[in-house]
Amino acid sequence: MFPLLSSIPSPASGVLVIGPLRLTAYGVMIALGIVAAVSLAGRRLESSRAGTRDDMASIALWAVVAGVVGARLYHVATDWSRFSNDLGRVPLIWKGGLGIPGGLLAGVVVGAVVARRRGVPVPELLTAVAPAIPLAQAIGRWGNWWNQELFGRATDLPWALEISADNVPARYPAGTTFHPTFLYESIWSLALCVVLLQIERRWPVRPGRLFAYYLAGYFAGRFWIEALRIDPAHVLGPFRLNQWVALAVVTSAVAYLVFDGARGRQRPSAEPTAASLELEKLMP
Repeated sequence: MFPLLSSIPSPASGVLVIGPLRLTAYGVMIALGIVAAVSLAGRRLESSRAGTRDDMASIALWAVVAGVVGARLYHVATDWSRFSNDLGRVPLIWKGGLGIPGGLLAGVVVGAVVARRRGVPVPELLTAVAPAIPLAQAIGRWGNWWNQELFGRATDLPWALEISADNVPARYPAGTTFHPTFLYESIWSLALCVVLLQIERRWPVRPGRLFAYYLAGYFAGRFWIEALRIDPAHVLGPFRLNQWVALAVVTSAVAYLVFDGARGRQRPSAEPTAASLELEKLMP
């Protein structure tokens, strides 16, 4: 009996040909992720009565552009040696190279500014996009599969990733298979999207806190997935740079959740209860 899966093949080309159109598969996956995320976030924002789907579309337009620019700048800054002698490669984002930490920072800041201008409360916006962002990441990560990039260490596991000979790192013989880190992150992100929706459904969550759960969950996964990758990266002590960033974000998010939770338990109710009003009437 043959095994159901012996390895994951990689595409022969990163280009999708649809009639006269030639599209980079990397860009298509990023675009599909964005469309799915904006759709989910728009429905969530509208159901919260904090804004409309049109509000979300307008916010996303600016946030996505800022996010792509921020993600590219983060990648270029943290891998400067690949661009210092060829600055013409900097804008070629369809060939891969988007740093999620930079994209999140730029996208959230610009999205918050646009939301305030449209009268959408920022905490409600963050709550609406919390499960939508990992949904976009789950889809977008398949762009790395098409580009045959950012794979992990060599392995012979049944789900190992095949890489074409011209993309195999020089220190490995042709035919070596690798950890499909794009798949690990895609599955992790999709699971995180589901978990966040379940958290919100089962427990009351104050506006904004769900985004902190997202940050803690995503970057916890990014930490161990990053440890598997073999692409060149700055290493500081025992960890790669992106692992240090992940640790900082997880620590900050968990600290916020702990301290905000403690403050919430100590905060008196702003609205008087019916019982307290009746007591006030009985007092001389």
